[in-house]
Amino acid sequence: MFLTGKSAVVTGSTSGIGLAYAKAFAGEGASVMINGFGDPAGIEMERAALAAASGAGALYDPADMTSPDQIAAMIRRCHAELGGPDIIVNNAGIQFVSPIEDFPPDKWDAIIAINLTSAFHMMRATVPLMKAAKWGRIISTASAHSLAASPGKAAYVTAKHGLAGLTKTVALETATSGITVNCISPGYVWTPLVEHQIPDTMKARGMTREQVMNDVLLKAQPTREFVTADQVAALALYLCRDEARSITGANLSIDGGWTAA
Repeated sequence: MFLTGKSAVVTGSTSGIGLAYAKAFAGEGASVMINGFGDPAGIEMERAALAAASGAGALYDPADMTSPDQIAAMIRRCHAELGGPDIIVNNAGIQFVSPIEDFPPDKWDAIIAINLTSAFHMMRATVPLMKAAKWGRIISTASAHSLAASPGKAAYVTAKHGLAGLTKTVALETATSGITVNCISPGYVWTPLVEHQIPDTMKARGMTREQVMNDVLLKAQPTREFVTADQVAALALYLCRDEARSITGANLSIDGGWTAA
């Protein structure tokens, strides 16, 4: 298990892609700290399973990704209780779909805070620890929307484009420090985030659920298949390998050919 002795913090990891990342890291021996919201009993079940899989520690931290102080405290807690963190994954995200003229300003603020600004605070708190260790992996979940736009998603597209730019900048700043900084840009992955945006898309575009599924979501992906969370996690795991040490500042698409057009 090549991550034995390493620790990872994954935000937004109580379900979906984030939980898949945590499971992948734990399966290679890393201690993991998960974060997010959900049923406490369900979260504890996942935490215990991660600890068993890794043979190392697994913690849950409820830090609010809109709070810089809570983000910094989460990183300090990981350092104190698990070491590192050696790996961080900025995965927390929310979505809202609406034409620009009807887009609620509070939804804009929340999406930018959680999808983009939280990654800045995570990196700011973690980079000094990684520099001291002379090793680190920073991975962010961007999106095909970091490379292409869709109607009704002003805040989400803006946040994901910003995340790609943040990735490039921090990669350059840490290039000689043993740290790599990359983002992964999935297409549509069947997760609660995607499922929950379907009603908003139906309303915004005047479509049925079936039309949204077939004519919006899967139409974007030439493979006509959803990307799986496990496929995204496998790419993240590769980025943590020594063989990937020259991959930094990259935006890696895993989108069924969406952005090839």
